[in-house]
Amino acid sequence: MQIKVKFFAGIAEATGQREYVLHIEHSPSVQELVQHLTEEFPQAADLMKRCMVSLNHDYAKPDQTITENDEIALIPPVSGGEVDKLAELSDDLFEVTDQPLSSDALIAKVSNPYAGAIVSFVGTVREFTHGQRTTFLEYEAYPEMAVKKMKEIAIEIKEKWPKSEVAMSHRTGKLDIEEISVIIAIATPHRDAGFEAGRYAIERLKQIVPVWKKEIWEDGEEWVGHQEGPWKIHENNEG
Repeated sequence: MQIKVKFFAGIAEATGQREYVLHIEHSPSVQELVQHLTEEFPQAADLMKRCMVSLNHDYAKPDQTITENDEIALIPPVSGGEVDKLAELSDDLFEVTDQPLSSDALIAKVSNPYAGAIVSFVGTVREFTHGQRTTFLEYEAYPEMAVKKMKEIAIEIKEKWPKSEVAMSHRTGKLDIEEISVIIAIATPHRDAGFEAGRYAIERLKQIVPVWKKEIWEDGEEWVGHQEGPWKIHENNEG
């Protein structure tokens, strides 16, 4: 059987490929798949072992079985909602784009007669991080999974703060200093809920939405990324 695997960010750079087709005699588990890939790409083995595996746009467990028709991706570490609820959310509210972002446009998407407050979070590219000067950033994403995870965050917010409306946009590609990388807009009946939901949204986005960034410095570069991801659990459990 043939299994196609998508690579992103540091994995794509280490392997020199965006996709790889694995030929195998049986349906492997997620753990077996990673083992095969580390043997095929020894130069990326250490990073692959710290990756999560996406199975049909959800994080997979090590013992899950993979079939030929599954969509598989390796989600590299850098630094689920119910199907019916996901379907209820408009695709227009969530996007990953290489075009400049507008807070006014996103606010307009969540504005409604029941909202007493609209809170927006705008993430921008800063020049200095821990004293090191950044010249620009490059963002990369797994768009299909990123949008799905944004919707899951919106569902969580609606459950915690009823009558909320949520929209998210994330930029990809090259971003210069002071350019906007991410915008989150949340409309709620009262301002306290808006502030709480806004903070929750950006923290959850960092945890589960597959977006990576490469910092380009005056004297080097590195995939630094803001995503924490489920692998943090494994890291914390290591001796």
